[in-house]
Amino acid sequence: MKIVFLDSASMGNTSLAPLEKLGALTVYSDTLAGEEVVERCKEADIIICNKVKITAPIMDALPKLRLICITATGMNNVDLKYAAQKRIAVKNVAGYSTASVAQVTFALLLSLMHSVGYFDAYVKGGQYAQSSLFTHYGRSFYELTDKNFGVIGMGNIGRRVAGIAEAFGAHVAYYSTSGKNLAAPYPALPLDRLLKTSDVVSIHAPLSSSTYNLIAYPQLQLMKPTAYLVNIGRGKIVSEADLARALNEGLIAGAALDVFEHEPINHDNPLLSVKNPEKLMLSPHIGWLSVEARRTLIEKVAKNIEDYIQ
Repeated sequence: MKIVFLDSASMGNTSLAPLEKLGALTVYSDTLAGEEVVERCKEADIIICNKVKITAPIMDALPKLRLICITATGMNNVDLKYAAQKRIAVKNVAGYSTASVAQVTFALLLSLMHSVGYFDAYVKGGQYAQSSLFTHYGRSFYELTDKNFGVIGMGNIGRRVAGIAEAFGAHVAYYSTSGKNLAAPYPALPLDRLLKTSDVVSIHAPLSSSTYNLIAYPQLQLMKPTAYLVNIGRGKIVSEADLARALNEGLIAGAALDVFEHEPINHDNPLLSVKNPEKLMLSPHIGWLSVEARRTLIEKVAKNIEDYIQ
């Protein structure tokens, strides 16, 4: 069995040993689309990829291809309808990063709410050593206890985030973007009501036609001026230009994002030039990236291959 991993750089230094046991594995750090994919995979029975696009012409050019394994949950980089016509199986991995994404959600949110960077700089910069007071009142922060915590997207990650929010003493409600996940033990609210009543709005939904620009300027206008927005779902769920405008106008207290409309982020992204950058916490799509999550991901890709070839 000949296996080609097209973009292993997306896995960092994660061991690929579980894959090496399954056949002749060829690994490329990065692969450009089109002809380079065809050239590298012309003898492949199985392709493994994360972001490399596998289109209909590529599949036509690879007569030996039997299985495409995606090292992610999202499958929009593969023409799924054409793969089905060609009888090429496509397997993704779901649920591998739930704990990691939930943890990063609260790392970003709490860093933002508590001005962690500011207080750290206050001590390390020497101001605290010069103070006559044992504490510092430079920034105020509020507890999550008894606050309203709104979750957009009540899948596995949304449920984990909701549970952690409850542990902080928050009151959880949610909006289901699919209309299917309605069995959660929390109130299901229409989007406008969720936005109006929540002190924190945390997004954990996939990108679809119904979630594209789900949060734009009209929705941000509904939120409390003391509320925080967190997006760990998909970048295009939130209009970045509208969010930058809302922050500049003081419509909300702050925002934390781990995902962006374009990744890597464009140098002229309006979020990079907001008037008060302390209102914004940004990280480069690391929610899924814990060591444990990446290890689990490779193990589950290997299991997908094992299940297919048995």
